[in-house]
Amino acid sequence: MLKIRLRRPAATIGSAIAALAAGGLVALSFAGCGIVAPGPVDTIGEVDFDTPLAIPPLAESHVDADGTRVFAIDAQAGSTEFVPGVASETWGFNGSVLGPTLVADRGERVRVDITNSLDEPTTVHWHGMHLPAAMDGGPHQMITPGGTFAPDWIIDQPAATLWYHPHPHGETESHVAKGLAGLFLLHDEGERALGLPGRYGVDDIPVIVQDAGFSAEGVREDTQRGYAGGLGDELLVNGTRGPYLEVASELVRLRLLNASPARTYAFTWSDARPVELIATDGGLLEASVALDHVRLSPGERAEVLLRVAPGERVVLQSRMTAELAGLEPVVASMNGGADAFDVLEVRAAGELAPAASVPATLAEITDFDVADVATTRSFELGDSFEINGEAMDMGRIDETVTVDTLERWVVENPNAVPHSFHVHDVQFRIASIDGVAPPPELAGWKDTIFTEPETTYELLMRFDDYADPSTPYMYHCHLLWHEDQGMMGQFAVVEPGQRATMSEGTHHEH
Repeated sequence: MLKIRLRRPAATIGSAIAALAAGGLVALSFAGCGIVAPGPVDTIGEVDFDTPLAIPPLAESHVDADGTRVFAIDAQAGSTEFVPGVASETWGFNGSVLGPTLVADRGERVRVDITNSLDEPTTVHWHGMHLPAAMDGGPHQMITPGGTFAPDWIIDQPAATLWYHPHPHGETESHVAKGLAGLFLLHDEGERALGLPGRYGVDDIPVIVQDAGFSAEGVREDTQRGYAGGLGDELLVNGTRGPYLEVASELVRLRLLNASPARTYAFTWSDARPVELIATDGGLLEASVALDHVRLSPGERAEVLLRVAPGERVVLQSRMTAELAGLEPVVASMNGGADAFDVLEVRAAGELAPAASVPATLAEITDFDVADVATTRSFELGDSFEINGEAMDMGRIDETVTVDTLERWVVENPNAVPHSFHVHDVQFRIASIDGVAPPPELAGWKDTIFTEPETTYELLMRFDDYADPSTPYMYHCHLLWHEDQGMMGQFAVVEPGQRATMSEGTHHEH
């Protein structure tokens, strides 16, 4: 917990408008959106680290007679004591906050029996998962209060750290902020053979990072809103306030998930040791990459390795700067781009189990052949929560994709404000950023990217299967308030010569 109460200062509406206008923002009605832009916050050195890190339990499962692995999750309201004896209203899956970690192997058929015990409709979306559109858990698969949904599919993608969360149109930020989120870990033979840390909760650690606000008494409260969305001035890790992690192995694998609705983090170590990145959203990199920080926008994941010496302590921190965010300083300061946090203290035991060296090659990633690109589409991210000048329409298909084709999606953020871009169903490769090849940390499989202002991203993605003309997938900004305001579109995957059965909007392809 915080030794000193650090209540984030707020800028006035007038100064927010003036500052953002100076930074290049043109169109937004701040008063109508209720924005009181938050100022910078810094908790470095102010966190007690007096609570053991909670580890979400592994989800129980059984295998049916037909070989399907079956899980069960229940979305429910509850209360959580982030401070002993002080209850806060929260939501969770199979508990009061967050949800259990689901684990499956490549090639398995899985089914998740979902119950909605909340008083309002919700969904469960499998973020990063390749699966049929009807099972995706987007806004077309709403579960009514007391209702159930049982999506099933075959795991057909590499080992990766994925996650699940609600996706109701217009309410996603609220549902996730209340605590509905959990991990879905995939394994395969190649990953298991590498000898990486793999004992869940022992040397393979989930690290679900969320920002939040608290009253002086320790009750969780609403966060202040910048242009990016709701921004809290404290962090929770796996639902734990002021967490520490005790480890007994010299090599630890941390699975980082940015489950915050709006905040982007720049994760680094307190002693400036390199951050050893081994995997991004869609799985392992070809080789580990040593970095001074790992930047994760909402929805992005990263797997990092930490090698510790007996008895030492090191703190995982986030140190965002305007430069790292690609933002003008005044815009960064009001959207979390100048904030610094102590996140998690890692405490090594006096005696540590030895660990093998990390293989030089982690995975083989075959590049797409750009000569195979069948279609190029363009997506412009607007500063008024639109994509290509249009807000989300549940009854409109914006793009129609032909199954078993490679596509190039050109995503541009022409503004001075932050956005991100997430595509359902597929993992993509970043071909270029402003015409330049991506750095090694962005060269693997991705499903979500932070789109820096005035920057263009060229993405390559292949739609191998799961044609369904009547059920769409989503693409959207994963700053959840932006998504809720309509910064989202729909695409259908169809057979050659087929058209989507929903109405189709303007197609941006050539």
